[in-house]
Amino acid sequence: MIHINENFLKLKASYLFSDIAKRVAAYQAENPDKTIIKLGIGDVTEPLPQACLEAFHKAIDEMGNRDTFRGYGPEQGYPFLREAIAQHDFQNRGADVSPDEIFVSDGSKCDSGNFQEIFADDIRIAIPDPVYPVYVDTNVMAGRTGQNIDERYQNLVYLEATKENNYSPALPTEPVDLIYLCYPNNPIGVTLNKEQLNAWVDYAKENKAIILYDAAYVSFIRDEATPHSIYEIEGARDVAVEFRSFSKTAGFTGTRCAFTVIPKELKAWDKAGNEHSIHALWNRRHSTKFNGVSYPIQRAAAAVYSPEGQLETKQLTDFYLENAKLIRDAMEKLGYSCIGGDNAPYIWIHTGTDSWEFFDKLLQKAGVVCTPGSGFGRCGEGYVRISAFNSRENVVTALERITESLS
Repeated sequence: MIHINENFLKLKASYLFSDIAKRVAAYQAENPDKTIIKLGIGDVTEPLPQACLEAFHKAIDEMGNRDTFRGYGPEQGYPFLREAIAQHDFQNRGADVSPDEIFVSDGSKCDSGNFQEIFADDIRIAIPDPVYPVYVDTNVMAGRTGQNIDERYQNLVYLEATKENNYSPALPTEPVDLIYLCYPNNPIGVTLNKEQLNAWVDYAKENKAIILYDAAYVSFIRDEATPHSIYEIEGARDVAVEFRSFSKTAGFTGTRCAFTVIPKELKAWDKAGNEHSIHALWNRRHSTKFNGVSYPIQRAAAAVYSPEGQLETKQLTDFYLENAKLIRDAMEKLGYSCIGGDNAPYIWIHTGTDSWEFFDKLLQKAGVVCTPGSGFGRCGEGYVRISAFNSRENVVTALERITESLS
């Protein structure tokens, strides 16, 4: 008989956002006349920037003409997009990244989840807590962990981000091989300064480890002293992979486009001690399992880097940051301690109560959906995350309801 991969059975019974969806659906069924405002999942609500929309339309028209029609494109991405990314996102900030080190994909969630495939199953992994669940779950599926006991998977090294350490986890006290970092952070909304990021790069070099650096929310950074890329740190090309996305930058959650940067210097070793290029291994995996992002989508993504696109995407992220400020101000006025919302679209709120209990209170009393912090890990208990991704009208209405229900 055929057998399943029993590592899947180690996963918690349900994915965080599936649990949220079920509770929201149950509430809506019981209260069909009430409107629900969702400030939980990080999905955007505003339309695509006009520059992207125009490029999208033009590329679709090209697909209707035999002379300009395109079939399969390069799996790694079209040169026009990779060159624009290298120049604007990295070289203009002094980071040494070349176009052929960029792999265009359909999402940084996919890339950060899939990247672990190229590593051995017995490596030691450091995972932040709280953390975006995909980093943990994909390694559970791959068999690198033990069972989940008291909200922690055995064989993982957890990097705790708490109020006591100012939400900046300490370096591991034991050697690890693979380190997941996400800045601006999801769910906490904090950033790292150059000194802090440099310490992680130094640790990785000393331990021959690799950092998987998720920078999906980089476009929300407004503090110019804050690193926008790990490659702004000396030596990072030897130890780091960086994930980026157009989802939050330009509203591409529904159109799907992202990219991963893998420097050619980055190496790992086989059991015999032989050195191998991570760039070459990922290129082989990417070419085998991925057929490329469609030409119209890549043209729309490239328009982000036009003068008009830069202006419009800045206005878009400014809009969400203004929402974030409204949310943080309102929650602080109610007496809650908050972080995030200044260089990230998420506000991390210390409720001091069971996070699912607080979730249910907001849903039942205010008709507002947040995200319970415990869904991001043990250190998230006692917190909730509120997302700034919604219309201004909905955010204002949600805050009025929250204020009324919690006052």
